[in-house]
Parts: sequence; structure tokens; C-alpha cells
Amino acid sequence: MSSETTNSGGSSINFGSLIRRPEAGTLLGTIVVYIFFASMGGEVFVGAPGWSSFLNMAAEVGIIALPVGLLMIAGELDLSVGSVLPAASLTTALISGHYDLPTWMGILGGLSVGLLVGLVNGLLVTRTTIPSLIITIGTMFGVMGLTLGFTVLIAGSTGVFMTPDPLAKSLLGQFIGGMFQVTMFWWFGFAAVIYFFLHMSPWGNWVFAIGGDRESARNAGIPTNKLTIGLYMLSGFGAAFVGVSQVLTFQSAQVAAGQAFIFNSIMCVVIGGVLMTGGAGSVIGIVFGTLTFAIVNQGIFFSGLDPNYGSIIIGALLLIAVMSNDTFRKLALTYATKKK
Repeated sequence: MSSETTNSGGSSINFGSLIRRPEAGTLLGTIVVYIFFASMGGEVFVGAPGWSSFLNMAAEVGIIALPVGLLMIAGELDLSVGSVLPAASLTTALISGHYDLPTWMGILGGLSVGLLVGLVNGLLVTRTTIPSLIITIGTMFGVMGLTLGFTVLIAGSTGVFMTPDPLAKSLLGQFIGGMFQVTMFWWFGFAAVIYFFLHMSPWGNWVFAIGGDRESARNAGIPTNKLTIGLYMLSGFGAAFVGVSQVLTFQSAQVAAGQAFIFNSIMCVVIGGVLMTGGAGSVIGIVFGTLTFAIVNQGIFFSGLDPNYGSIIIGALLLIAVMSNDTFRKLALTYATKKK
């Protein structure tokens, strides 16, 4: 009898822990949208062409969404990622294409752009009282203008071509089996590293603490300014990494690229259960949110639906995801109260 009670309690505890997790609603949403578009897209969508299309998209958006998600958990925003991506691409192309220097120098140059913009964002956010939304909008337009001006001044056009060396191409710009971008594996690696950082290391608790109450976190001895600057540099690095991988994949860079990543990354994070107010979220939820967004985005094409309905479906998905995440949290809190 005692054993049965214990097992029953254990099952209840497991159920309570499951619905309490921020990614619970997102996982359910991912399954639902995949089944929906699989039924409409047929064998092509459930086969390699369909999987490669949404995984390739998820990988690029996901590498940016992960650090953006960390910032949102810490109560901050970064809209400059949309300008960092083309800036990094063009820096790489100018160094290794226009000036014909080694590819690794171009890659380092492109990644350095992301780190520098992240450093500027972090310093401005921590040393002023201006909201991060306004600061990163300002740096976004500033980087866009500098990218356009320098590209036209140096190359005489808004696009630059380059031919990467075989090793760099295979590591960052290769298509596996002719369909799957190697960036997909980098996304998995990024997710694993950031999962360890957020959920298994002491620094993760600091991120949640900053998002919950920055002043209390500072009073508790947490280096809030240094951590915030580091998170912005990580966000810039993620956007620059995607920009570098794009120029190595397609062997060209354009000024007018990357703007869609601004709101796409934020949508993936919110769909993944991260609160806009900060202090709550998970890496697994962000990964599922990215997959959900990519499945919907590419599923519209494979299902033959009117592309004009795409924005409506994605907007509805965002609202449903937010409401379902709130519902799961309320259920968890109610369950916890009853257990007491």
C-alpha cells in the first residue's frame, strides 16, 4: 500500500514537473504543426526535401535565436542582429574576395564585427539608462549605414563575391547530400553549449536572476554589467557566424540581407516560451520554438497554400503560443498549490 502511494505520488510529481517546464506548450505546438503540414504536404514534406528545407532555415534562425533568447531571459532585447549579419558577410567577402586575402582572415574579420557591435551594445546598455530596444535600434541603423557606405566606397557596388578555400567551405558552407547545410550541425553544437551555460552552470542562475530583478541581482554580488555585456557580444557573434556561413555557402554577400532575422529570431524565442518580461525560459523551448516557426514557414510552400496567408498563420501561431505558454504556467502553479 505504501509502495502504491509512493509510485502514485512520483507520477504526479513527474506530471507536475512536466507541465511546469516552459517548453511543454512549445513541444505540443511543434508536434501539432508538423502533423498538420505533413498531412497537407504529403510524401515530399515528410521526406528529405521537406526536412532539409525547414532544418536549414531553423539552423540559421536558431543560431541567432539562442543568444537573443538568453538576452530576453535577462530582460534585454537586441534588434541589431539584422544589421550585424550582412556586415559580417560583407566584411568577410571584402577581405577574402575583394582583397584576395586568406579565407580564415575574412572569417576572423566577419566574426570580429559581431563581437564589436555586441560590445558597443553592452556598454551603452549598462552605462546609460536608455532602454536596450532604443539602443539596439540605433546601432542597427548605424551598422547598416556603415556597411552600405564602406561597401560602395571599397567595392563600388552593394554586393561582393568571393571564392572560399575548400576547408572553410566544407566546415561552414557545405551542403551534405546536396540538401542539408552543415550549419545545421553548428546549430546543434550552439544549442548544447548554451544549454550547459544556462541550465547547468552557475552563470545560468545569474542570467535568470538579472531577468527577475536586476537590482536584487546586483545587490547579491552578481556582476550584472559584465554578464550583460557578455550576452550582447554572444548575440553579435551568433549573427556574425550566420553571416559568415552564408557568404561561404553562396559565395556572395549583399547589403540588403538579414533584416528578416530580427523579428524571426524574436518570434522563435517567444514561441519557445521565453517571457518578454524576462526571468523565465529554456534552451530546449527556444529550439522547439525555432523548429515550429521553420516548419510553418516552409510547410506553407510544400502544402500549396497561398503564400499571402503565411504571415497570418505565423502571427496566429505566435499568439496561440503565448496563450498556451501562459496556460501551462497557470496549470503548473495551480497544481503546485493543490499539492501544498
